[in-house]
Amino acid sequence: MALLEGRTHSISPHPGGAEQLEAVERISILLLACIHSESWSWHFQRVEDWWGLQQESCGGSTQDGAQKVPDLWLFLQVAGALTVGFCFPFPVQRRGQQPPVPVCHASLLERHCEAPDHQHVPNGVWIVVGLLNFMAYTLDGVDGKQARRTNSSTPLGELFDHGLDSWACVYFVVTVYSTFGRGSTGVSVFVLYLLLWVVLFSFILSHWEKYNTGILFLPWGYDVSQVTISIVYIVTAFVGVEAWYAPFLFNFLYRDLFTAMIIACALTVTLPMSLYNFYKAYKNNTLKHHSVYEILLPLVSPVLLFLLCTTWIFLSPTDILEVQPRLFYFMVGTAFANISCQLIVCQMSSTRCQPLNWMLLPIAAVLLLVLSGLAPGSETLLLYLLTAFLTLAHIHYGVVVVSQLSRHFNIRPFSLRKPTPD
Repeated sequence: MALLEGRTHSISPHPGGAEQLEAVERISILLLACIHSESWSWHFQRVEDWWGLQQESCGGSTQDGAQKVPDLWLFLQVAGALTVGFCFPFPVQRRGQQPPVPVCHASLLERHCEAPDHQHVPNGVWIVVGLLNFMAYTLDGVDGKQARRTNSSTPLGELFDHGLDSWACVYFVVTVYSTFGRGSTGVSVFVLYLLLWVVLFSFILSHWEKYNTGILFLPWGYDVSQVTISIVYIVTAFVGVEAWYAPFLFNFLYRDLFTAMIIACALTVTLPMSLYNFYKAYKNNTLKHHSVYEILLPLVSPVLLFLLCTTWIFLSPTDILEVQPRLFYFMVGTAFANISCQLIVCQMSSTRCQPLNWMLLPIAAVLLLVLSGLAPGSETLLLYLLTAFLTLAHIHYGVVVVSQLSRHFNIRPFSLRKPTPD
């Protein structure tokens, strides 16, 4: 049915709106109850057993078999994230303009509301993405156990695991963005940018802790977020995205709950535990670094990346974050992933972390070029070129490091067999 032209209309309350919200609560409570039951441990154990049988049935050595798990995990996570987070467009809201007002079909029997010339993500896609996200999270949770179980744990496996985690951070946040949308009941692109940095700093904080203490503590905030994201995706398939637009308690919106969960996990779990573990290492005199400069060195590049990107957002002549939010998020996430991977290599090899990551240089160069006005009207093109360059450079870095570590440990990546001696 054609869209109503010339005017926008408010949405009439759907007769089943209350039932939809009640269904959300019931499904969420049921899934959370299952997660906290013994079946959760049983689920992980069955996956571990199945993966062990698959390796044993292949024959040969399992020296690097566990590396296949994070590789499959990245494929599942990126497939789901690209489907929802990057493949479906949304209207642009420029600085000073009002948020886009939904335009509805003439028939309001179904509470189907969409932005002009754009469509909702199909319900079936939400189910697929929810299952993919849950499978990816499960594989990410068992790869380390499987590696220790088969005595195949290596620094290369650790780099694969946490290196892919660092790059996947951007997908988690951007994909959830497609659930809540933007506008009066959604999340603005700048708020989402700040939430992305909360997630990124939470990730780097754990590896900063290991760089100084030698012990990596993984807080439960990650598990809570992944389970919640999977639940949100699957529930959305049944109740529609409109169910998340209505207030659920004291006029609080679901986007407020989403924001509060991310910030609360960072401030009440990740940050306190990292500082507490650092303090314990200090009291026990087991810190690997003792000067304040050396202790804070891994945080220099992430902070500079945040300052450069935030400066670009505020001084952008074309409101680049409003025009190309997903591309900007991906650029930030890729540069951050490279910083994280180099920190992981340093903490594994007990070498000194470099104060500046080289990827900060092209970002700073593009920022200066944009602000100088030497390339008017080319800001979006420069962002595309910068993102492509950083992505290719990060992939090249990963290939080189994996090749070097494979030769050093005499193993083959993506294979269960050791290389034959020359």
